Amino acid sequence: MWDAIASNQRRSWVLICTMGIVLILLGAVIGGAIGAYVGAPTHRHLVAFQPPGDASWTRAQTGVYFGIAAATLLWLILWATAVGAGDSILLGAAHAREIQKEDLPQLWNVVEEMTIAAGLPKMPRVFIIDDSSLNAFAVGRRPDKAAVAVTAGLLKRLSRDELQGVIAHELGHVRNLDVKFMTLASVMLGAIVLISQGFLRALYYGGGRRRSSREGGQAALILLVVAIVVAIVAPFAAQLLYFACSRRREYLADASSALFTRYPAGLASALEQISGQAAPEAGASKVVAPLCIVNPLQEAAAFSLFSTHPPTEQRIRVLRGMAGAGLAAYEAAFQQTRGKSCLGPRTLQDSTDVPIRAAAPAPAGREQAVARARAVGELLDKVLPFAVISCPCGVRLKLPPDSKRASITCPRCGREHEVPRAAGGSPVTDAGPPGPSPAAEPLQYHRKGTGWESFQCPCGGTVQLSPSFSAPEAVCPKCGQVIRVL
Repeated sequence: MWDAIASNQRRSWVLICTMGIVLILLGAVIGGAIGAYVGAPTHRHLVAFQPPGDASWTRAQTGVYFGIAAATLLWLILWATAVGAGDSILLGAAHAREIQKEDLPQLWNVVEEMTIAAGLPKMPRVFIIDDSSLNAFAVGRRPDKAAVAVTAGLLKRLSRDELQGVIAHELGHVRNLDVKFMTLASVMLGAIVLISQGFLRALYYGGGRRRSSREGGQAALILLVVAIVVAIVAPFAAQLLYFACSRRREYLADASSALFTRYPAGLASALEQISGQAAPEAGASKVVAPLCIVNPLQEAAAFSLFSTHPPTEQRIRVLRGMAGAGLAAYEAAFQQTRGKSCLGPRTLQDSTDVPIRAAAPAPAGREQAVARARAVGELLDKVLPFAVISCPCGVRLKLPPDSKRASITCPRCGREHEVPRAAGGSPVTDAGPPGPSPAAEPLQYHRKGTGWESFQCPCGGTVQLSPSFSAPEAVCPKCGQVIRVL
């Protein structure tokens, strides 16, 4: 397995180095064009390279150096941002919320099982996304600092075997160090796109018309045309390299999932349901989409060279064609489906035959599916900033943060419910200093049961109390006010 991973990494380094060459070339050409056209300062040691009668060549050479330095600096800034806060940015873009074992034991246990099967040094953090679509993704540049996020729709629809296949696929990306390489490639791509778009927009809004070709010289005009062509072509070339690097990793992650779960049909069935869902909404995140197990934006269009994932139908056919759960079985099914090798002979030399296990007994009946959907819905009520009131008729009423309503009426039975709020003390205001303000009497809240419970702070923030909460005080996540729980 490690031979296949190492081979994939070598190919990725070649692609990333090629993207680096594209980045440097782009910076050099644009810098040279700007230097020649705008009039970068002329240095005496460059005069020897100046053709007679055209000082633009000297200014262009100076601009080349500045362009390469600026492109490199931009890449370093983006890389430092990705390393320091890349995971948080991606999870924040997906509106993911972290959960614990008591929130959703089945999901937690599946992640725990697949962590052991994958041989990861530490269990990834688990996140849930309030989205009805079916998808999942993983982040983490190192196996000991990873996270996996799944949508609410995925948890509601998939069986345990299917969910296990999806989680194993994502942890396969973590184990194979895919996230590390894709982060580097995406940062490189982002730098190329930013430089190209910045240059072209500057020309569009009049930067290129401020000087005539006679003022800039013949060299300026030639370099300007070359820079425009390179600025248009470079992002497309970089995207082709990035997507080729991404597609190679999906097959290896599928093979890892089959090996970890010993049940390829689980992932195949999950991919069928994910790819068969309705077209994504227009607001689907373009930042997170390439990381998902199935790109929601790609599924709405035909497969092309600009696709981040291989065709889902091919992935399903390979998994369905496996005679076992080992790497040799995946290679045989891949060759039969695609007509070429995926894992390579060195990996297959060390592989062993792994039989396919029996499917886990699936809970029968609609009641189980309803119970699973209800559990996920209750979990979302806990992790999202809504104050939830349970009516005896079965309706769960949700109040958004900062709601000023004192009561709410159940739309089904007409019961009037008082909105639970902390009372007493002096609430924090925006006019005061940061942190909780002193109060003659601290805020208090009288708990009504032993299960999940939520109430509002006078500032409008929502405080959630779990069944295991036993502390004498809680803290408002919005204003930091300490509230006594009685």
